[in-house]
Amino acid sequence: MNDFTHDERYLMMLYSPGSKSGLCEALMQMKEQLAEDETELRTLADSVLAKLSDMDEAAFDRLNLYPDF
Repeated sequence: MNDFTHDERYLMMLYSPGSKSGLCEALMQMKEQLAEDETELRTLADSVLAKLSDMDEAAFDRLNLYPDF
């Protein structure tokens, strides 16, 4: 399974509605609204989307996006 960076996990926490497909859709919509100079956020979203494409729903469900602190 792909390891997500701290920034990638944070982005996933912010945009995830609870499913892999929902997260992918939310990230695609977010990217459409970015300004041209927001390249760092676009790159981060692209990285998350690429890693998500390599996992199935069951693997996504095993991710702990909201750990207890």
